[in-house]
Amino acid sequence: MTDQVVFAGICKRFGTFSAVRDLNLGIKEGEFLTLLGPSGSGKTTSLRMLAGLEAATSGDILLAGRRVTDEVPEKRNIGLVFQNYALFPHMTVAQNVAFPLQMRRRKRPDIAREVDRVLEMTQLGPYKDRYPRQLSGGQQQRVALARAFVFDPSVLLMDEPLGALDRNLRDLMRLELKSLQERIGATVMYVTHDQDEALALSDRIGVMHQGVLQQTAPPGEIYERPVNSFVARFLGQSVCLPAKRLERGKRTVLSVEGLDGRILVDAENDTCPDATGDFMIRPERFALAAERPDTADANAIRCKVETAVYLGAQVEVHLRAGAGARVQIAVPAANAGDLAAGSGHWLTFRPSDGLYLKGV
Repeated sequence: MTDQVVFAGICKRFGTFSAVRDLNLGIKEGEFLTLLGPSGSGKTTSLRMLAGLEAATSGDILLAGRRVTDEVPEKRNIGLVFQNYALFPHMTVAQNVAFPLQMRRRKRPDIAREVDRVLEMTQLGPYKDRYPRQLSGGQQQRVALARAFVFDPSVLLMDEPLGALDRNLRDLMRLELKSLQERIGATVMYVTHDQDEALALSDRIGVMHQGVLQQTAPPGEIYERPVNSFVARFLGQSVCLPAKRLERGKRTVLSVEGLDGRILVDAENDTCPDATGDFMIRPERFALAAERPDTADANAIRCKVETAVYLGAQVEVHLRAGAGARVQIAVPAANAGDLAAGSGHWLTFRPSDGLYLKGV
């Protein structure tokens, strides 16, 4: 499948500040790609450059193989959905959706047909004569989506489109948004700082930090195999501690700050180019044991419970290792056992569970 969108060496500077640095990224036709990162990471600036709302300092942007770097926004045939929806308050739902077609001077019968089609697709038919103020937040979001793809854009760009919704409605709209994207086969570039949104919606996720694209991969891969400690910390919960490589062979032997003894990591999980880096493990990889495992194949850390917080199905356990590191894990409430403050346990994990990563 060919790339519908290509960023080729794109840079954006505001004075001496580099907002985006050497962005090289392709988005395939029909793909849902999310740019994820903290505020100021460059994700929204990248989206705005693709839309034509910001000019790139250097590099090229291609749409379906056509160079559009210097084209004005209206010639790019791109749909936009923003967090505030940007609906016209004096227009009905049908009029809002029809607006892009009117600007393209489509014939009235064609406009009516296309508006009815997308209103049915977004389940907004019964609300076509209502004004935005008469709609719920979720319904307004669907109107913004309908308006964005009614003219069959080559790419649909979304900048934090669910950010203004409450959590329950956001979760519901997440499902609707993904289902709608799959039905229409749209190519989507989505920007968010919400990890759950990125994992639930995306075919691929690109994590940005300080204007640099750190890693692009499918959700499962980027969660399980982050390329550095920034990606590991930003996407999902993780225990990430400074470490030093002592030996390298079938297994890497690490000295990890705050953890007792030597920590074993499988060789394929050692991707750090330097002797010093970060040891990373996801909390769900840990197990608590009353006794130290009688095997040389397992890592075991003596620790004490500082506090345990009941969260219904799970108990969030805050532990302190003998050498000082604080570790947070979650255990099923049904199997929690004795987690009284001050109680001692062995925190165990396999060499295949941990990663040795480049520190960022």
